[in-house]
Amino acid sequence: MSEMDKKAMYKLTYGLFVCTAVLGEKKNGCIINTAIQVASDPNLISIAINKSNYTHDMVKESKKCNISVLSTEAPFELFKHFGFQSGRNVDKFANYKKYSVASNGIPYILEGTNAYFSLEVVQMVDLGSHTLFICKPTGMEVLRNKQSCTYEYYQENIKPKPEAVGVTIEGETVWKCRICGYTYVGEELPDDFICPICKHPKDDFEKIVK
Repeated sequence: MSEMDKKAMYKLTYGLFVCTAVLGEKKNGCIINTAIQVASDPNLISIAINKSNYTHDMVKESKKCNISVLSTEAPFELFKHFGFQSGRNVDKFANYKKYSVASNGIPYILEGTNAYFSLEVVQMVDLGSHTLFICKPTGMEVLRNKQSCTYEYYQENIKPKPEAVGVTIEGETVWKCRICGYTYVGEELPDDFICPICKHPKDDFEKIVK
């Protein structure tokens, strides 16, 4: 009988990317960890975006986007800016200037990146929590010769180490998201709980003990 040790999921390797889109006058972007070449003839790239992200809706409607490949030089503030807030509530490009615009009219990120791809959606697959977009590249460019940032590198070298938390003054238990550091106070974490910041489920939370 096989075991279901969900920690095995952390052994899968991922890159990290900023997916950007434009819809009307709105520019937006979010952090994704799935962008891979799935075919060479024709050349196709797949990306998966959580449906709770506003960027998801923009890509679904516009049928195009850019992905900027994050490098090991990417600062934590870049992850916070594009990953820890929603484009439904803020304009992520209002005061952000470290980008250029590709020929498809969509921004790509210049800070902490080593390449970008302009993509046109040719197929969409509903995966439940995410949509898988199969895309053909319409443009691509190497920006600098720096190593790409893996999810493991982000966890070990970029994301700040969690502070010791434990329990509140009132003695309540604290749960911390392993992905973004969001904390939830309560003895038990609801089974259907979704992190309001990075959208990860209960399995990515750990009980913090002093």
